[in-house]
Amino acid sequence: MKIFPFKIPKPLDEHLIVQVDKEPIFYNRLHQHEEIQISYIINGKGKLLVGDSIHQFSTGDIFVIASNLPHVFKSIQEQQDAHMLSVFFTKNSFGTNFFELPYLKDLDSFIISSSGGFKVTSNKKHIAQQLLEIKSQQKLKLFISFLELLEELSKANKEPLSKFIYSKTLSSTDGERLQDIFDFVFKNFQQPISLDEIAKMAYMTPNAFCRFFKQRTDKTFFQFLIELRVAHACQLLISNKELNINMIAERSGFNSISNFNKKFKKIKGITPTQYQQTLLS
Repeated sequence: MKIFPFKIPKPLDEHLIVQVDKEPIFYNRLHQHEEIQISYIINGKGKLLVGDSIHQFSTGDIFVIASNLPHVFKSIQEQQDAHMLSVFFTKNSFGTNFFELPYLKDLDSFIISSSGGFKVTSNKKHIAQQLLEIKSQQKLKLFISFLELLEELSKANKEPLSKFIYSKTLSSTDGERLQDIFDFVFKNFQQPISLDEIAKMAYMTPNAFCRFFKQRTDKTFFQFLIELRVAHACQLLISNKELNINMIAERSGFNSISNFNKKFKKIKGITPTQYQQTLLS
């Protein structure tokens, strides 16, 4: 299967797709598709790479991923299977100008926010219940429940996922190359990674690699690497409270505590210690 584009399997007469994924890990290949994706993490945790950003995900999270925005859920395998419920649709699923109807004005917030994707940060239990109910509905009831879901998502507080908007699909070759780069970095981010090493792995010169990566992710390779390390540190701060800050810095790939504190604060706005204290308060 080609990484770009990824086709959502659907019958010819279906415009709204409800999909349940329950496996040891989620589909972990970088991919993009025309459909807007609304996903509820019923069980599982890991990192979500989406567009130009890296986020944590865990049980109970709800994400909206924009059309054609490259993304991958990198699960941490646990005793229980990872479990996700997703709804897929396009802006034209119900007609070219459907979402421009005056009756749907209240959905404007959702449509605008979905252009870069977002994570839901309020009213999650109610929205999760709506998604679970949609799974068993058909035809008219499904359509009505879907509009009610979009209304709740419009009103919910949101955390943007990506600032980089993809206007077109990436080629299969570019997608495969990015996949190889991301796979290598996810496996090795806890160790030093040099520009020469990653460029050689991608069969490019360092200069060509820097241009390739920046043009397709809107950030430098080392910005991406540092964000991945900080995201991993956040997971350790949340789930491994027995580890001290020095141990977390080392396990996240930072070679000094001062560099860890500096990079963490630049990305999160607070120090690792302050971040951990907010979790305990």
